[in-house]
Order: sequence, then structure tokens, then C-alpha cells
Amino acid sequence: MLAPREFSAGTARLISTFSIVASDPKTRNLGVAVQSRYFSVGTAVPWARAGVGAVATQSFVNVSYGPRGLNLLKKGLTVNEVVEKLTRKDKGRDFRQLGIIDAEGNAAAYTGAKCLEWAGSKTEKNYAAQGNILASQEVVASMSEKFETTKGDLAEKLVAALEGGEEAGGDARGRQSAALLVVGKKQSKGGYGDRLIDLRVEDHKDPIAELKRLLSLHRVYTLIDEAEEILTSGNPQKAIVTIKEAIRLNPNSDDAYVDLGMIYKKIGKKQEAETAFKRAIMINPRIRTLISQLNRQT
Repeated sequence: MLAPREFSAGTARLISTFSIVASDPKTRNLGVAVQSRYFSVGTAVPWARAGVGAVATQSFVNVSYGPRGLNLLKKGLTVNEVVEKLTRKDKGRDFRQLGIIDAEGNAAAYTGAKCLEWAGSKTEKNYAAQGNILASQEVVASMSEKFETTKGDLAEKLVAALEGGEEAGGDARGRQSAALLVVGKKQSKGGYGDRLIDLRVEDHKDPIAELKRLLSLHRVYTLIDEAEEILTSGNPQKAIVTIKEAIRLNPNSDDAYVDLGMIYKKIGKKQEAETAFKRAIMINPRIRTLISQLNRQT
């Protein structure tokens, strides 16, 4: 959508949305969660860097607020100084919205005077919730309440905040996409980068529910990876317990059953291994080829 003619910032995308940036004081992880009536919101709004901070940039979005904001935080500016620095010379600042948090949990938000109503935010220690073109101010209030009262890790609390926003009316235009980004010092999958969770729902009739499903699936595959690492470290019994937890979360994971079979085979429990492999093949007959190759290698 073209930006209003009141400022000459070229073509700007109107991302009417509600989002939350937050930190976990225990793990020091940082994250952003967002939902919008906008296609592929995850490509524009959420930005985060482990040990530095997180940013949500929206409304007539200036995507540069994300990387620039993180760079300014890394240089030592406070969240309020970053907001002032980003918006001061931006001709479209009256149409922008921004949420930002640093590694210490200090948060700030900015809502331009000409953002479409309802638009506003709430900031507290360890989070900032914000939105524009919302059903009412209750959307942000409900997000805050859900974030503060939900038990669980940062990802669970962020998704719960989105659920709270949607329950209060959400985006006045409806819903389409959602995203969840969590970063931390712990190495991400494959040992590279800081993105512990990076999930996007591009176009869905119920994007938060789909995001929640993907988060559950992410946990399953995280457990599978952990089991493989545990096995490599020489603790097959703990690896079996870990894989069985993945199966409990998703009984239809053929990948989990393949790994379970391989662990059993490595410790000499051939019957248990065969049972696990058969279960994997029942779930996904095409996995038989992979199992055959793995069996030949061991």
C-alpha cells in the first residue's frame, strides 16, 4: 500500500498489526511475536540479536528501524535514545510504530501521531506490547496480561500474548499472518547463529493457532536433535528418554521413531529397534528407503 502523500518516503507498506518484544531475565533470551492482517508479516516486523535486543517495526513500516535499532543498542544507546535517533529525521515518523527492548529488559515504544486508530502501546520491565488499526485498546491490555500471567518459557509467553490480543479483537481488519523469533546465546540448530526459534505463518485463516502448532513441532525436533547429541556424548539411556518425550509430544513423528530405532540398534536391542522402525514405516512408508540405508551403515 502506498504511504500517505503527507510524506515523501517512497512506497511504504501499511502493516497494521499487534506485536510484543520481550526478554527472559533468567535465560537472557530475547524475542518478538507478531500477528497481522498482512501477508508474510515475519519478513518485515521482527528483528532480534542475542545479547543486544529486539525490535518490532510496523504501521507504515520503516524496515530499517530493525537493523539500525539493533546496531544502535549494540553501541550502548538506551532504548529511549534509540527511538529518538530512529524517528528524529524520519519524514514518515508520524506514521510509524516501534517497540524495542534491550538485553537488560529495558523497553520502550513509539506510536506516531498519525497511525491509524486504535493505535498505542504498553511498556513494562521485560516487554513492550504495541499495535495499530486494532479493535480497541483492550487488545494491548490483554496481550500484556497474558504475557505477565502465562507460565512457561519466553516463546510460550510470547504466543500467549498474541492469543490474548486476538481474544480482545486483534487487528480490526482480520488476520492473515504471524511470526515468532527468539534469539539467545545458546547455539541454534546446527551450531550456527543465535536464532533459537524462527517461525513464520505467511497466510492462514488462523495464524496464531498455526504458529502454536509449529512451535510444538519445533520442540519435537529440538528434542530429536538433543537426543542425538546425548547419544554422541555416550548416554544412550538418556537419549532414549529424550526421544520418547518427542514421541509423547507428537506420536506421528516418523523421524523420532527412526532415531529411536537407531539408538536401540547401537546398544544392541535389535527387537526394540525393529519395532521402532516398523512404526516409522507405518507413519510414512517412504521412510523405508532411509531406514535401509542407515541399517547398511551400522
